[in-house]
Amino acid sequence: MRAANYEAPRSVEDAVALLVTSQGRGHVFAGGTDLLVSLQNGRVEAELLVDVKRIERMMRIEHTDGVFRIGAAMCAARLAEHAELQSAWPGIVEAAELIGSTQIQGRASLGGNLCNASPAADSVPALLAAAARCVVAGPDGEREVPVQEIPIGPGKTSLRPGEIIVEFLVPDPQPRSADAYLRMIPRSEMDIAIVGAAANISLDGDGRCTAARVFLAAVAPTVCEVPAAAEALVGRAIDVSVLAEVAEAARAASSPIDDHRGTVAYRTRVAGVLAGRATAIARDRALARG
Repeated sequence: MRAANYEAPRSVEDAVALLVTSQGRGHVFAGGTDLLVSLQNGRVEAELLVDVKRIERMMRIEHTDGVFRIGAAMCAARLAEHAELQSAWPGIVEAAELIGSTQIQGRASLGGNLCNASPAADSVPALLAAAARCVVAGPDGEREVPVQEIPIGPGKTSLRPGEIIVEFLVPDPQPRSADAYLRMIPRSEMDIAIVGAAANISLDGDGRCTAARVFLAAVAPTVCEVPAAAEALVGRAIDVSVLAEVAEAARAASSPIDDHRGTVAYRTRVAGVLAGRATAIARDRALARG
């Protein structure tokens, strides 16, 4: 691991300026739980580390005007302590609480989890199910981008040189709506997902689905949506037969790889199981909200 310079700016503008002047040789240090490992094993080289955890805007949660504004560098452990977010979006909190160990969650951030661009990232499917957007700052100012547009392949993002994710914008859930996130890992803790599944379900007064979003992790180069699952759900009461259709749609949408954590056949099977279970949990939560 080569030595790198370290800076801890206090503003988004200063962080962007540091990244611009580094001419591509700087890295955002939003927790370091993945970056430090990559630096240690030589997969990544950096001449500058820009620690963004001293930027107040990137380290807070605010709930105003029907939107949760979640700082991109705030640690996962603090998300779990936020009662309003836990009540509104339990699936997002569930996903954040699965990032590594308790110690890792004291550093790991949603921004880092997204920009690491792993197909198996836990928080990304839950954010996508919630239709979250992110505020991206760069040399040309700020812009809002759907979270889904940030990862473009394993380890690759759509961020331009000098850009950083500042915060996530998560809208309040619709009435009688709820989400859920589940994953399968080889070990009981601290492992990368074989498959992850997130669902966000809205119901009418009769318990019929009016809107649905289902996403899968670790079965494609990026977290993928399952439109056929939503089509199977909308307009219907979510019973066992409908959940079976959701599972089949998830299996059909999966294109995983074989590796030491799971075979294609196993991952495809698990994708269907988790999609169905996450949908059922989201349905039950939506019903409980009346």
